[in-house]
Amino acid sequence: MQTLAQIKALLDERGLRPKRSLGQNFLIDHNLIRKLVDASGVRSGDLVLEVGPGTGTMSEELLARGCELIACELDDQLADLNRNRLPTLPGGDRFTLIHADCLSGKHDVNPDILRLINDRPFALVANLPYGAATPLMSTLLVKHPSCHTLAVTIQREVADRITAQPNSKDFGPLAVIAQALCQVTKIATCPPECFWPRPEVTSSMILLKRSPTPLTTDAQRLSNACRDIFAQRRKQLGSLLKTIDWPAIAKQPGCEAITPTMRAEQLTIPQIVALAAAIPLAPRGSSESD
Repeated sequence: MQTLAQIKALLDERGLRPKRSLGQNFLIDHNLIRKLVDASGVRSGDLVLEVGPGTGTMSEELLARGCELIACELDDQLADLNRNRLPTLPGGDRFTLIHADCLSGKHDVNPDILRLINDRPFALVANLPYGAATPLMSTLLVKHPSCHTLAVTIQREVADRITAQPNSKDFGPLAVIAQALCQVTKIATCPPECFWPRPEVTSSMILLKRSPTPLTTDAQRLSNACRDIFAQRRKQLGSLLKTIDWPAIAKQPGCEAITPTMRAEQLTIPQIVALAAAIPLAPRGSSESD
């Protein structure tokens, strides 16, 4: 894997500097990179999506382990660097670069990525740019069940929201969706000195693996319900869902203890799943994040 000196040399050769506007903070701790890839469980022959490969440090590790790698890079210069360099390395014949935003709009994965994945099972393994983390993870969880694993480095505050429990300030749609669909594990905390340039925030490595027994088989319906009930956190459910027949809702499995005077953050995740299944929802086409 690339050392910090090698990363700087690769950029200097091309007259480049990391762009703060694109959240370019390169993970330089080799032990943490290996820890993330180890936690993902990917093996030779597995299909992996990496978003924001930077100079290709983690890409090299994934290729060395025999993975088929699709990397999506938004930055023009870094895309050129990886396009020219990674195919020449061992395993480079298993590398494909997409030079684009990973998202098409806020709630859809770039169609070029989907075309290459072609409905095959895949893992997301990435040091995610901070701006892309929440919408990308939410969209993959809700709309793309073939993404069986998400092993990512993200801002610690986002990781806290994913692992949050009811009656906490961080508890919201992201926690509900992630924990209803996946087994969630915090892998490591990454202080600023693990990156170059050093960010102003601490990061976390987190693992989401699809549960063999998810709490719902209709992730989009759950996402839509979360958007409704968490839209105004301090309002009671009865004020947010004004047309609901609450006595009828209380008769539905899992909803017996839910009352219109409760707030969304007071509900357990199984209760939210049950409520989502019980209330009539207009169809919507986007996934939710908070």
